[in-house]
Amino acid sequence: MFRDSAILDEDTMKKVFFGLTALFFAVLVSGCSKLTQYTISEQEVNQALAKQNNYEKDIGVAGLVNAHILLTNLSSQIGREEPSKVTLTGNAKINVTSLFDPQEADMQLKMRAQPVYDAQQGAIFLRDLEIVDAQVQPEKTAALVKTLTPYLNQSLKSYFNQRPAWVLSTDRSKAEALAKRFAKGLEVKPGELVIHFTQ
Repeated sequence: MFRDSAILDEDTMKKVFFGLTALFFAVLVSGCSKLTQYTISEQEVNQALAKQNNYEKDIGVAGLVNAHILLTNLSSQIGREEPSKVTLTGNAKINVTSLFDPQEADMQLKMRAQPVYDAQQGAIFLRDLEIVDAQVQPEKTAALVKTLTPYLNQSLKSYFNQRPAWVLSTDRSKAEALAKRFAKGLEVKPGELVIHFTQ
């Protein structure tokens, strides 16, 4: 009787041991994931974009038409519409002066860009930006404003090529400090940017 009880206790202990071992490895794997990558959420990127939401430029053709453009309400969707890409939306307030009467217009812009990690600067840039849709109001200004769209596209592309969407910091968290030191590559997932510490 005592022998059976001892065997039962030994079997129970084995089950407990294996259960704890499995739990340990599950925690270890989860911890390793956190130690080998750093994730930036869509919300964090949008907060960063809101802080640098200061695109204000003059574009056009000298002597013919000129437009002063102020871009506001910039936000992103990461890897949702197209894998590996970031979709940006924003409002552009446009004041046009030309050989004709001055005109004002509002554009609802939709843009697409490729997120790229620059190791030297420890920053993520939105490269090769392209305007994929532009809705203009009032409609009577649409034809004139759309002739300026290629100039606006080039200006925005240059702007985002030079200004990072996210700069890694050594002050916000230990994980981000590790990312800045050891980052090897960038992966775009729906709703987040993942910086890997190993290739």
